[in-house]
Amino acid sequence: MSVIGSGAALSAVVAGLPLSGPAAEALDTLGSPGLPIREYLLVGLTAAVVTFLLTGLVRVLAVRFGAVAWPRGRDVHVSPTPRWGGLAMFGGVLGGVLVAGQLPALRLAFAYSSEVTGTIVAAGLLVLVGALDDRFELDAITKLAGQATAAGVLVLYGVQWAVFWVPWGGGAYVSLSQEQSVLLTVLLSVALVNGMNFVDGLDGLAAGIGWVAASATWLFSLGLLYEAGNDPNAYTPALIAALLAGACFGFLPHNFNPARIFMGDSGSMLIGLMLAAATTTASGRIPFASTDGKDVVGLLAPLIVLAAVVCVPLLDLLMAVIRRTRAGTSPFSPDKMHLHHRLLEIGHSQRRAVLLIYLWSAVLAFGAVALAVTGANTVVLWGIGFAVLLAVLATAVPRLRSRRSADRVGMHH
Repeated sequence: MSVIGSGAALSAVVAGLPLSGPAAEALDTLGSPGLPIREYLLVGLTAAVVTFLLTGLVRVLAVRFGAVAWPRGRDVHVSPTPRWGGLAMFGGVLGGVLVAGQLPALRLAFAYSSEVTGTIVAAGLLVLVGALDDRFELDAITKLAGQATAAGVLVLYGVQWAVFWVPWGGGAYVSLSQEQSVLLTVLLSVALVNGMNFVDGLDGLAAGIGWVAASATWLFSLGLLYEAGNDPNAYTPALIAALLAGACFGFLPHNFNPARIFMGDSGSMLIGLMLAAATTTASGRIPFASTDGKDVVGLLAPLIVLAAVVCVPLLDLLMAVIRRTRAGTSPFSPDKMHLHHRLLEIGHSQRRAVLLIYLWSAVLAFGAVALAVTGANTVVLWGIGFAVLLAVLATAVPRLRSRRSADRVGMHH
């Protein structure tokens, strides 16, 4: 059995249409005709608008207080650019939270769980660390300590992994001990924070990937909410994802090439932490008791979506660590060999390189969501295959053109 049950069901969820059967009875009990789609959209829109409006003010403050990125040898930008965009994004998140707290349905997320509150507290702490780093260039150990502390705050507020399903040995549920749960949550959060930090190298790149990842997580979380019969206890993952998606979307107009402001570490670490919180809380809502072990895709859906939405930044992080370790340097030492740098080397412009990474992130993230929703049916697999082929061709176009030009020059000689 898949997590959602059918593609038609998800279509009804996304459209906000009335549902039928047991889910409708549960919704009637709550006095709601459907999932709170409009409330989520309002929260995301609020986060986007507030972020967009605050960014101009933050840009002025960054210049006044010296939080400016001066061009270095490994950088792509050529002129001094203000940082601290993460402060505006966090302001947008707070604006969305204030609105959510006044809405009839979403305010229940705060009554049933402390996870949203914990996410905001942890995010505020990490944004502060990032803002200091954007201004004073903190050392790697200090930043790592701040990241681990923020992850610890998540755990204290109940945001942690507790159960896994493993397919080998006939399939089994693995309940993590408190120590294992804490360790896994902290490691995952720190990895995501650093993954987003590493990938933030081109105008609009981290904000766009964050928006894609948060949107995919939001759709998946809506499916879990539908499966739970609109139980307010399951509102949290979609709410965190909607807040993050809105903040990223509102920041993009200021940050897309040519960028007028960078999000800095305050923004990239905010994205990583909130993605970790959204996916971790979503993992706790999967209905293990209602699955029979036959559909591995459905059972592993949270992990599949998690792996897909962060594949690009984590792959870049892993490649960077291996590359730098083999070269005998620190894994945190900067270089100019990230994925986005390689795209520039083969002939893509900055804008095209960013759009390509958006495309790959969307193919992976929304492909995983489609598999989790409908199962591995033929139509979905063909659709994902076609999307992957399109992404490969779009990535290879400059290299193919250069080879064709070289062949023509050789023929003339």
